[in-house]
Amino acid sequence: MASPKTQLMRDAVINEIYTAAQRDKDILFISADLGAAALDKFRDNLPGQFIHAGISEQNMVDLASGLALSGKKVFLYAMAPFITARCYEQVKCVIASMNLPVTLIAVGVGLGYDHATLTHFTPEDIACMRALNGVEVLSPADAVSAAVLAVEAINNPKFRYIRLERQLQDPLYDDGFAELQGQGFAQLAEGTDVVICACGYLVHKALKAQEILAQQGVSAGVIDLFRLKRVDGKAIVNVLAEYGAILTVEEQLLEGGFGSIVAEMLVDQGVMKPMKRLGLTDGFEVVNGDRDTLHDLYGIDTCHIVEAALALKRG
Repeated sequence: MASPKTQLMRDAVINEIYTAAQRDKDILFISADLGAAALDKFRDNLPGQFIHAGISEQNMVDLASGLALSGKKVFLYAMAPFITARCYEQVKCVIASMNLPVTLIAVGVGLGYDHATLTHFTPEDIACMRALNGVEVLSPADAVSAAVLAVEAINNPKFRYIRLERQLQDPLYDDGFAELQGQGFAQLAEGTDVVICACGYLVHKALKAQEILAQQGVSAGVIDLFRLKRVDGKAIVNVLAEYGAILTVEEQLLEGGFGSIVAEMLVDQGVMKPMKRLGLTDGFEVVNGDRDTLHDLYGIDTCHIVEAALALKRG
């Protein structure tokens, strides 16, 4: 099996579940998709533990719930918009209401399906999913961290939502991520002036912005906040409080999204800092374009991150 560093996040997660399923016959994988070699291997080699539900995510959730009630460890997999918005009522009224140990795995979060436009965008999934009762929300930034979080989901079944990037991501972590995953965040770069907080794909752009800022004399830190619900707010605020200002960047609508999580933690801990949130604004234009083009349009590309950080530094 290839190292997670060279895999898509999707494949790294599926392969971990597949390996565990070979040992544990109670693990079941239900998919609305068949577009991955990792899924083909699972279906071919463990046909009794793989269910292709077809394009019927609402039924898939109900099926998973019954299996979970019978003692099975169930993983649901589909494109991000369809495993969240399309079956939201079923997730809320069945899985959440009974707090069932079902893991929902979404691929292509945010603007990941860029050319497919709004039907495949999920600019609201963080706000929607973290509002559910009892859920844990996770958003890794590379395949290594995604694989570790998959192992945690296998070993400690509970109601989870795991957000995966569709495209191959540069590796950010090595095997040491397992020591970090319990606290829910990692400080990938340290500074003093401003800290850039992001999750998933935007962490990579935050790191590029940090390098540019360093060349301009700005000491910027970068935090990968990969646990978006069930996070240790006190621990992360202790780190944020060391900076002069805070910048969040996301592919979500600002109402209830990633930046709202950071702001809520600061308020709950009684820490006030200059803060700016970059993200999609209400009424954003829906257009067809690659991800970087959309980032420029919506003001969340590397250039805009740098500009916002400089403005915070100037006060």
